[in-house]
Order: sequence, then C-alpha cells, then structure tokens
Amino acid sequence: MVALVATAGCGTRAAEGAGEKAAGVVDHGEAILAALTRAGDRADEIGSAQVEMTTELGMGGAPIAMDGTYSWGDGYAYDVQMDTRASQMQTLQDDPTIRTLFVDGAYYYDVDPQPSGPLAGKEWMKVDASAMLGEQGAQALSGSSGSPTASLKGLKYADDVNDLGTETVDGKHTTHYQATIDQSQMGRFKDALGDESGILGSVTGGVNSISVDIWVGDDDLPVRILQSMGAMKVTIDFEKFGATTEVKAPPAAQTGDLTEVIKEAGGQ
Repeated sequence: MVALVATAGCGTRAAEGAGEKAAGVVDHGEAILAALTRAGDRADEIGSAQVEMTTELGMGGAPIAMDGTYSWGDGYAYDVQMDTRASQMQTLQDDPTIRTLFVDGAYYYDVDPQPSGPLAGKEWMKVDASAMLGEQGAQALSGSSGSPTASLKGLKYADDVNDLGTETVDGKHTTHYQATIDQSQMGRFKDALGDESGILGSVTGGVNSISVDIWVGDDDLPVRILQSMGAMKVTIDFEKFGATTEVKAPPAAQTGDLTEVIKEAGGQ
C-alpha cells in the first residue's frame, strides 16, 4: 500500500511538473511575441528608417541590393540606390547604381537621357505601380503594408518562436528571435500584412513555410530582419530610424512616363 501511494505521488508530481513545463513554454512564447510586437509598434510610430536591403531570388542571379531611406507613416515611399545590372536597368543607365524612388504610387528611375522615344532628353522614367502590380497591388502599397517592418505584424500567427540569445549586429547589442509560419497559417500571415492584392502569394507560391529572424536592439527597435521563403531570402539592416528626408517626385518636365508602355508589355 505504501508503495502504491508513493508511486501515485510520483505520478502526480510528474504530471504537475509537465503542466508547469508546458505553461512555462507558453509563457516564454508569449514573452517573445510581446517583444516582437513592441518592436513593430515602435517602428510604426517612428514611420521611417535608413535601410540596407538585399534580396536573393535563389535563381542564380546576383542579389539585388537597395540602400536608402524608407518611410511608411503617411503612405509607403522610398529613395534608394539599386545595383543597375541586378535590377536589369543597364540599357538605361551607365552607372553601376541607379537611384530609384517610390512615391505617390509610382516608381521613378534616374536614367540617362535617351535620343528618342518617351525618354528623349528626360532624366527620370516613371512607371505607375499599377502597371507592374495591378490595381489591387498598387492600392496595397498606399498604406504601410510595404514597409520593411511589415512582416512583424504577422508573427502572431507563427507556429514556432524562439529566443536564440544575444548577438552583436552592426555594432549593436541585440536579442536574436526566430519565428516560423507554416502553410496552415500562411493565409492569416498574408492577411495581417494587408495582402489583398496577392503579391505575397505570388512570391510564396509553393513555399511550405516562411522563416523570419529578427534581431531587436536594447531600444526595442529591429536592427536586422531576415525573411526566408524557399530559395528566396530578404535581409534588411536598419541603420537608423526617423529623421529621414521627405521623398518627393521628380519635376514633371524631367520625367518620361512609361506606364502605358509597361502595361502593354504585360508588366515586364
């Protein structure tokens, strides 16, 4: 009888221990999500940042690098330098990098003046976002869904979140978090990013999960975000937040509009 009582007691303590461990895991996960939510909220409040972004498409081509300022507080906009060859703009720009703007729903490329056609004597090429993303895609960028920190909004649907400890990134003390969104939660993740246009869906088609690594500084702001979607990887380094120059469209007299030409070419 004593043995049975002792065994039962051990079983009870084991069950209690397992319950406490499970509760600890849940609390730990909630603490991580709370930290990531704070980072996203703080970035949203500031509304702009100086950013270095590199996109690897995983198809053997050179990574596409973008370095400049992004703003998303009053609509999505950026002013960046891009690698000319990687962005396939070398027929219009001789320099190794090309300045690219996105403002008021349109892309602007700082090109070399052409001898003829719509860009004859023009310093800028304009393409409305709807020509490349469709009307819904262009509307999706009217808010903050295109911001470099937009992915943080969908991490509440992550199936697995982990605190990987502290690391020094870009000279800053950070905490490294990792979150994984599996296929069952992909729809909710896209909805959280405002992906009514299906842009993210076209990028993640056939991908079973999205992995997001976030390095958060002591000021509760993201220092680096790495998004992995199959073979595609996007790395975003935040050099500083706030105090960025307003992005303005180039003068109309210096701009050639190729929106209709791009639409007729099927967005290519």
